[in-house]
Amino acid sequence: MAPLNRRDFLKANTAAALGLALASIKIKPTFAAQDKIVKVGFIGTGNRGRSLMGVMLNYVKNVEIPAVCDINKQNLAAAQNMVTSKGQKKPQGYFEDEYAYKKLLERDDLDAVIIATPWDWHTPMAVDAMKAGKYAGVEVPCTWTLKDCWDLVNTHEKTKVPCMMLENWSFRKDNLAVLNMIRKGLLGDIIHCHCAHSHDCVDHWFFDKETGDDKWGAKFLVKHNRDQYPSHQLGPVFSWLDIGCGDYYDYLTSTASKSFGINDSFVRRFGPDHPNAKRKFAQGDIVTTVIKTKKGKTIVINYDMQVPRPYANRWMVQGTRGLYNEMGGDTAGAERKSVYIADKTPGHYQWEPFAPYEKEYEHKWTKSRDLGDSHGGTDPLELMLFVEAVRNKTQTPIDVYDSVAMCVTGPLSEKSIASGSKPVKVPDFTRGKWKTKKPAFGV
Repeated sequence: MAPLNRRDFLKANTAAALGLALASIKIKPTFAAQDKIVKVGFIGTGNRGRSLMGVMLNYVKNVEIPAVCDINKQNLAAAQNMVTSKGQKKPQGYFEDEYAYKKLLERDDLDAVIIATPWDWHTPMAVDAMKAGKYAGVEVPCTWTLKDCWDLVNTHEKTKVPCMMLENWSFRKDNLAVLNMIRKGLLGDIIHCHCAHSHDCVDHWFFDKETGDDKWGAKFLVKHNRDQYPSHQLGPVFSWLDIGCGDYYDYLTSTASKSFGINDSFVRRFGPDHPNAKRKFAQGDIVTTVIKTKKGKTIVINYDMQVPRPYANRWMVQGTRGLYNEMGGDTAGAERKSVYIADKTPGHYQWEPFAPYEKEYEHKWTKSRDLGDSHGGTDPLELMLFVEAVRNKTQTPIDVYDSVAMCVTGPLSEKSIASGSKPVKVPDFTRGKWKTKKPAFGV
């Protein structure tokens, strides 16, 4: 047997140590542990990567950034300048080619990495991070294909290294208050949810606003017809319905409208002669997915990113004793966020404002923290909790099983649409553990 070199020795021992830590009884960290410096590398320093980096530098204590990676040298330099402007040493940059991130992962001085690259790179980079013994914080969606989902799960189970998708809408103050209301029984037994990602992204995510030229996301609209961006809808719903800890998806069906919106947006902005005004896109404008769970609950999910509209997630959670509606009631003058609680709400079947409930049921995570305004404080909170887990060698607030289940509706919706909206069974990534696992998110 060949002797281990120093890097292999460190990787093997890191994985073993993480496995022991996650399997052991969790002990409240000492003050010294809270002060321990956590060293984080960034893979992908475009707009989203630098946004997360700014949050980490401004709001997360005792973190250093020794290394950054991006094939765009301008983005890389901007990220390095952000770090040095906060008094830290200039991080080493990796940029040679698309696989330069592998050299960053070989470093012995990193505890974790944040991955903020194009969607189809998320899984291979997270897999390599776990194999290198580094916690992986992965931007949404963390997987693109069904194989990606299994790759993340299998790698985590082999290495014992945590992987967390950075689904920030799970950490919204209002959504966490709703979670508290549900767990205290205010809505009774939960039976149904609606959720959506309604966000016109044609002129900034997928195409250049000034020229209409393709950006990196355009290829997904050309080649695929599916729920392209599933986790922003499902993030909070996951914990509201105890998916993965007492219940699990059984099957789904998906239906897509015809693709009108992308072409029309180019006609409006650039005229009918622009190439994209006549280009064929596989992606339908509106995708509706319906999930049935093992315990008989239902979830309706809308993907809506290509037609003009204000941003909305349209969350609604319905229980046997009441409901919460993020878009407000169906009566004139109703508050945007409204609730109705049987035998409690004043008036006969009338909505009441959510604000008093949000204050009364505020979650402990959002109390007494400086969360700033990055996505309503969600980015600082999720990164604080991610770093705490890295520092204490404990499980991240969103684990790998939850991460992949929030994303699997993407590839499965594509399969259902292609088959004429036939039901598609959802794989059990927990291998049955959902039946006995207790709720862990936000407890």
